[in-house]
Amino acid sequence: MASTPELKLGQKLSEGKTKQIFELVDESGLVLVQSKDQITAGNAVRKDQMEGKAAIANKTTSCVFKLLQESGIKTAYVKQHSDTAFIAAHCEMIPIEWVCRRVATGSFLKRNPGVKEGFRFSPLKMEMFFKDDANNDPQWSEEQLLEAKFSLAGLTIGQCEVDIMNRSTVAIFEILEKSWATQNCTLVDMKIEFGVNVKTQEIVLADVIDNDSWRLWPAGDRSQQKDKQVYRDLKEVTPEAMQMVKRNFEWVSERVKLLLEHQAGGRVVVLMGSTSDVAHCEKIRKACTSYGIPCILRVTSAHKGPDETLRIKAEYEGDGIPTVFVAVAGRSNGLGPVMSGNTAYPVINCPPLTPDWGAQDVWSSLRMPSGLGCSTILSPEAAAQFAAQIFGLTDHLVWCKLRASMLNTWVSLKLADKKLQACSL
Repeated sequence: MASTPELKLGQKLSEGKTKQIFELVDESGLVLVQSKDQITAGNAVRKDQMEGKAAIANKTTSCVFKLLQESGIKTAYVKQHSDTAFIAAHCEMIPIEWVCRRVATGSFLKRNPGVKEGFRFSPLKMEMFFKDDANNDPQWSEEQLLEAKFSLAGLTIGQCEVDIMNRSTVAIFEILEKSWATQNCTLVDMKIEFGVNVKTQEIVLADVIDNDSWRLWPAGDRSQQKDKQVYRDLKEVTPEAMQMVKRNFEWVSERVKLLLEHQAGGRVVVLMGSTSDVAHCEKIRKACTSYGIPCILRVTSAHKGPDETLRIKAEYEGDGIPTVFVAVAGRSNGLGPVMSGNTAYPVINCPPLTPDWGAQDVWSSLRMPSGLGCSTILSPEAAAQFAAQIFGLTDHLVWCKLRASMLNTWVSLKLADKKLQACSL
């Protein structure tokens, strides 16, 4: 590939069946991932040129990585550079394909005779395959991976790193599964790869995720499959057959853009009893923003102006936008109970407790009259998270952020434990 006007390409770092990786001379720590028009199956036993595949694959990968990054997953992806290439962080690749399965099909059935196609894995089925074309990518156990003692970019792959990749694979699959479900498509299985960022020594999702990477069944129907399995199943490769394969790939590349769109709008309306509670409320708003949820702050007192409180409530009930109300009232909390008794929308109490009377004040939020269902959460960040969990039931993008946050919390604890153990030795 010739150098583009925008980028000066250095040496070719690697080349696979469907892509090339180039060093970027003026961008330290970054590479260019250039897709090819080649499509392969069976470790390139079958391979053909499919005009336009590079652009289709690049478009799909870019959308998938944007979705994952916006959710909070750490990836090597930086940005799309052209129709057929994207820029990524330079990683030393861990030579393992992580395969995650929701539905039993394909090679799993051959390796596990007696299991019927369509068997649903709950929890997900995880498998690892060592990247070795000469030996047809043999399946590996966790013990084999640990005994290999891979050292990449200065990081030795031990139990901590294996656990992180395992957990990350599950989270990534679930995020994409949830997203594809909005298009009435079943994500059947998926393979991904990780690399070690040469600058940060972090394990990140790397390589590509395109229509070669998964099985995708619209309406859960295998006969409607839109993935590379269609190419694998061809008895004869004809121009007409390749056009059919290409149309399937194009269908996926168009639909994948829709995964970045919210399925349902929503908002959090924070009602505070006094402007003295603004700092507490701003924490709620900041946390809501991190989940992509609009948050509005209002001042009203159910004790001193119940008619105005109910008017504000009606204002947000009247436009049809799904709303969660958060009541922030110190001392005697009448705000949350009054709201809960007069709206069918969820109400969360989040009282700003003070050191002097906090223990007594909280009871006015906890001890509700019968018929009221408002919850009480003391942390402003946790109140926003609970609101996000409510919206996540209907908005996959909010759910994806919650799922990635769970993963990142787990990973931070894992790394902290590893660091502590290293200091103790």
